[in-house]
Amino acid sequence: MEFKSLHKFAKISPTKARCVIDLVRGKSVNDSLAILRNTNKRASQMIDKVIRSAAANADELSDVSIDDLYVSEAKIDCGPSRKWHRPRSRGMWNRILKRTSHITIVLTNK
Repeated sequence: MEFKSLHKFAKISPTKARCVIDLVRGKSVNDSLAILRNTNKRASQMIDKVIRSAAANADELSDVSIDDLYVSEAKIDCGPSRKWHRPRSRGMWNRILKRTSHITIVLTNK
């Protein structure tokens, strides 16, 4: 069975989050949570929360042990960008993009 969890509109750039999600793809849930606890990136806290949510879905919906689950699919998609402007010299503006991302985790049992 597959157990899915999403975190939409996470306030982190997708490129920064993809560096962290590559570490846990294909690993067991316990190993991936241990890796994320020892990773010093802001995205690791968000991804840890999504993996814990998917594991809680598995525990609630069926009698699957968390030790048997592994991360079969982990992806980061681009969300909408907030556009800010910053004043510059001679009456000009620079655009600043505050990027967001959608984090998707799918767990399956072995």
